[in-house]
Amino acid sequence: MKGLYPVARIAVAAVIGGCIGAFGRKLHLLPRWSGFPAPMLASLGLWVAFSVYWSVASKDKAPTRTGESIPSRQVHVIIVNAALLILLFPIPGLTRRFLPDARSLHAAGLLIQIGFLGLAVSARRHLGSNWSGEVRIARGHELIRSGPYAYVRHPIYTALVGMYIGTAIVSGQIHALVALAITLLAYWRKIRLEERALADAFPGDHERYRSETWAWIPGVY
Repeated sequence: MKGLYPVARIAVAAVIGGCIGAFGRKLHLLPRWSGFPAPMLASLGLWVAFSVYWSVASKDKAPTRTGESIPSRQVHVIIVNAALLILLFPIPGLTRRFLPDARSLHAAGLLIQIGFLGLAVSARRHLGSNWSGEVRIARGHELIRSGPYAYVRHPIYTALVGMYIGTAIVSGQIHALVALAITLLAYWRKIRLEERALADAFPGDHERYRSETWAWIPGVY
């Protein structure tokens, strides 16, 4: 699950959501809008592209020296899988719109998603073999401070939240905001674990790095 988790979560979301949608429409339990409109299909395509890239890039990973426990990792995977399902698929009772169904907003949401996808790719390339899906310290681990890491300590998580925001704008429905809130909590938890691990591995350097950068969301945290 560790290396395949980005692709796995998209696959799980697509299969489960597709089954729920098909079953619901057959029994007339879900209205006609339970299918994917074109803007949401475009957003889903960007998530698939992101996951394919991530799966390929995950092969460039140094061996682990120390890492989080399997239960801790599983908690994170379960939470973000649930968030992705809620983000992409209409949830009965959570389909009220918080944004109008407008082409300009669809385009803006997709552009935001594309921009943050680019940030994720850039951050991943700068991180190199230090990257891992779980919280861990690799053998020969370095404290990366180049590229987006010069400004934010966890730019990949910044990018993921930005992609969620983009999809939420495309969707315009309350379920996407619920997914965003769940994602914020999941990555806030993970950042706290990573900060602790990095502080132990690079006590002096990490403290200076913390004093000069934002953890995740510039101007907020």
